[in-house]
Amino acid sequence: MVTREKTERQTVLVLDFGGQYKELIARSARGLRVHSVILPGSTPAEEIRALAPIGIILTGGPFSVYSEDAPKADPALFGLGIPILGICYGMQMMCAALGGTVKPCEVSEYGVTEVRTVSPCVLFEGVGSPMRTLMSHTDYVSEVPEGFKVTAVTENCPCAAVACEERKLYGVQFHPEVERTRGGKRIIRNFLYKVCGAKGDYTMDAYIESTVRAIREQVGEGDIVLGLSGGVDSAVAAALIERAVPDRLTCIFVDHGMMRKNEGEEIRAAFGGRSLRLVCVDAADRFLGRLAGVTEPEEKRKIIGEEFVRVFEEESAAYEGCFLAQGTIYPDVIESGAIGGANIKSHHNVGGLPKESRFIGIVEPLRGLFKDEVRELGRKLGLPESIVGRQPFPGPGLAVRCLGEVTREKLDVLREADAVFREEMAKGGVKADQYFAVLTSVRSVGVVGDFRAYGYVVALRAVRTSDFMTCEYVRVPYAFLDRASKRIVDEIEGAGRVVYDITGKPPATIEWE
Repeated sequence: MVTREKTERQTVLVLDFGGQYKELIARSARGLRVHSVILPGSTPAEEIRALAPIGIILTGGPFSVYSEDAPKADPALFGLGIPILGICYGMQMMCAALGGTVKPCEVSEYGVTEVRTVSPCVLFEGVGSPMRTLMSHTDYVSEVPEGFKVTAVTENCPCAAVACEERKLYGVQFHPEVERTRGGKRIIRNFLYKVCGAKGDYTMDAYIESTVRAIREQVGEGDIVLGLSGGVDSAVAAALIERAVPDRLTCIFVDHGMMRKNEGEEIRAAFGGRSLRLVCVDAADRFLGRLAGVTEPEEKRKIIGEEFVRVFEEESAAYEGCFLAQGTIYPDVIESGAIGGANIKSHHNVGGLPKESRFIGIVEPLRGLFKDEVRELGRKLGLPESIVGRQPFPGPGLAVRCLGEVTREKLDVLREADAVFREEMAKGGVKADQYFAVLTSVRSVGVVGDFRAYGYVVALRAVRTSDFMTCEYVRVPYAFLDRASKRIVDEIEGAGRVVYDITGKPPATIEWE
């Protein structure tokens, strides 16, 4: 992850004021080949100056700028001479800080709203008018600051965009970062390239080069131990570290008993014969013993994370002064609240080493990447598509897809149900970015033959997402669901009923726990 010091490549900062789309803003910039970093909205101006960003984007947020507890940027931020784009709350907060007025709307705007440009502005070059945008606000800028002009309006909002081109300060009331805003990508591109002067120097080739160099500098002649789960993140981390320090990486595959069906065999086949040492550890009894009686999701995650570290320490005891490598990615950091945001859910690979750990440091070559960037990186490193394109899988494995207490019996039911669902998805050609089964803690009455049955309720989930920070559920054909449901109930002892999850993110997360 990029630290708070000046970076070699051009960077745009995304200052977070509680907006649900902050990750989309950052990913939009990266998709346009401009490196982006998310920081708390309260980051001091002098710290931002030291980072020397080419531009700053202020996120939206669920606040009113005139509330006493509303988050605000350092007032000195607007005098740094750095181009700024305020989005939704970010626009209102900037205008209020510079002498404008923000008031409650007479008519609030939610959902898709038509925006019409009324004054030429570099942001809207190449964007048609009127344009369909996503709005979500109950306040509006009723009076713009001195030197600003209104550049766009809606039927109910007389100030849908503002600009002070002399100071390179811009604001839009709508959300250009979401897919539902037509022309939104062009607006962000215009800001980055025409206002900030971006060169487009953020590429995976450059990332590989700089990260390989950073790994070598960090570890010196030391050895590295990595927990290889077989998922995309740990696999790509292993390939990148192997390129940096071949023959000095030991990958420990810990079978905690919560893997998907046949996954252990697949991992052994995929990582054998490389210039790394693969150590396989059967620790299922150990993990399940520690999870006995535990039902709270966060506690399950923390127990599994702690146990992973313990196993790594034991298996790497023969290596003096080794580093621990992890496949931590940027969404893990964001959701765990490690950049000053809310803790959505704890990730076992975020938070640093325990005080009593024997490892001397952590190597996290993917900590600043989003999931789609990790996949792109894996392809650049020559990993097979069977690994790079694998279904995302949480570090705690099926433990967080098995609601309530985790037992061997429940895991066996879930493992088979998940395998059936994934097999039917592949056979049916249903398009989804992630799909899996969840074993609920609910048992449901049923009839098998002439006898009463009492089996678990299995939930199926399939989603489409471009960044894994938001998603919508897949409208799976009923005929497909019928086949999958019938197979699960008929073939798997202990499965009594099947339901399909039709909740998006937000308000839900992709995983159930």
